[in-house]
Amino acid sequence: MSIAQERSGQRLVVIGAGSAIGRRLAATASAAGAELVLAGPDLGRLKETAGELAGESRIVRFDITDNTSMARLAEEVGTFDHLVSTAAVPANGPLSALDPADVRRAFEAKVIGPLFIAKHLAGQAREGGSFTFFSGVAAWRPAPERTVMATTNGALAFLVQALAVEIAPLRVNAVSPGIVDSGAWDRLGDGKPEFLRKVADSNPARRVGTPDDVVKAVLFAMDNPYVTGTVLHVDGGARLA
Repeated sequence: MSIAQERSGQRLVVIGAGSAIGRRLAATASAAGAELVLAGPDLGRLKETAGELAGESRIVRFDITDNTSMARLAEEVGTFDHLVSTAAVPANGPLSALDPADVRRAFEAKVIGPLFIAKHLAGQAREGGSFTFFSGVAAWRPAPERTVMATTNGALAFLVQALAVEIAPLRVNAVSPGIVDSGAWDRLGDGKPEFLRKVADSNPARRVGTPDDVVKAVLFAMDNPYVTGTVLHVDGGARLA
């Protein structure tokens, strides 16, 4: 079977399809024959993603922190095979400066949102289907001013275990990236190469991640029928360093 046929007939929902990793995942699945449902808050970025795909796609405006939006997504999607959400709303900063509304929104995006995605869409997944959510290395390597990020990512890791039991045999997993050169670090300007070099020097893999590294882990979580309730660490071993 050629790679172009491997996902023929599958419908993949990508929440956060306007992000670099979401876009790469959508393009990879589309090239393999899947139909894509692209969801996220920014229609412009979703349209850019759709314009890069080889196959059929639909766009749904979606806010993971809004329950009305959640119900609308379920109605728009219909039946599907796999759902992947990269959604996150960081609330970084020192404890003394944290805003309660920002903290709540971070939990809504990373923990409450996935919980209600499962509530609204689990019954629409086809046999052999899966949910894959995104945690992050901060849960295993806490750092100053990243307390909320560490806590929400850690909570999601336990949530996927609970959901994997409650909505079995539908599978639920998480991918936990480390530092990935996805464009997010471009804001460092001329300091970016040195930052990435230090990251690479400090982890066992001696490199930083790429969007393709993360996409490969997502595809593994989607495709392996014996993997559920698991966090796949794609961090170069950073959590061990």
